[in-house]
Amino acid sequence: MTASSAEATHGNVLSPDRKGVLVDTTVCVGCRQCELACKIAHDLPTGDVESYHDRSVFKSMRRPSDTALTVVNEFRNPKNELLPINVKVQCMHCDHPACVSACIVGALKKQENGAVLWDSGKCIGCRYCMVACPFQIPQFQYHRALQPEIRKCDFCYSRTSEGKLPACIEICPVETMTYGPLSEVIKIAREKIRRDPDRFVDHILGEREVNGTSWVYLAGRAFTELGFPNLPYEPAPGVSESIQHGIFAYFFPPVMYFSLLGTVMWLTKKNSDTPGTGSNDHA
Repeated sequence: MTASSAEATHGNVLSPDRKGVLVDTTVCVGCRQCELACKIAHDLPTGDVESYHDRSVFKSMRRPSDTALTVVNEFRNPKNELLPINVKVQCMHCDHPACVSACIVGALKKQENGAVLWDSGKCIGCRYCMVACPFQIPQFQYHRALQPEIRKCDFCYSRTSEGKLPACIEICPVETMTYGPLSEVIKIAREKIRRDPDRFVDHILGEREVNGTSWVYLAGRAFTELGFPNLPYEPAPGVSESIQHGIFAYFFPPVMYFSLLGTVMWLTKKNSDTPGTGSNDHA
């Protein structure tokens, strides 16, 4: 979804009441129903529903794409070879998002509920957000010739704004995910570790990485062995700002760059929004 429906909220707000999700990877059974529910909720092609029972997809590492905003991967469990570790991947909705810092036109913003949203009306397609993201999440619609979009999990903003659960959490048959105020979610994670130290590594992924994320994880194995990058505790925007500074250090001034890109994108959008051109802005 785009941020246009969230214009009444304040962008880039780190609210103490923001929501969070705890993903307990020791519970996930890899049913991939979260993938299906996400596609349905975002009007993405689902393909054959029966195909979500096909575990052969786990033979290779998968990443979210412009048509799959969340995916599940499978990893070997050294404690129990018959019980693999399944890990759901999506946007982490960072507290200090590198994508927001990197965006030169303010097309990405952190909302009060914790979601990081993208605004199609502002995006000029520079794709700096893709370079800046420490989790390599935003995806570009390269196959669309006109008005390609940046796609990523939007924390089911339209659903949560109506008091509903995110689609992936609502459908999960084994309650792998816990949704609620981020501060409470982290307390639950700490208590789980305290009660069962043999089940979990003593690490809540996302509690401190890049200065905190809205999605946090528990696991029985080191997170770097489960497809997650080894990230510092400092916020990532410092990295993304250096990307911009490096780009503009040897080219014409940013204001000229913004003006040129903005004019091109405005003309493109104006033409594509003309009746009969097939404008299709996702909700």
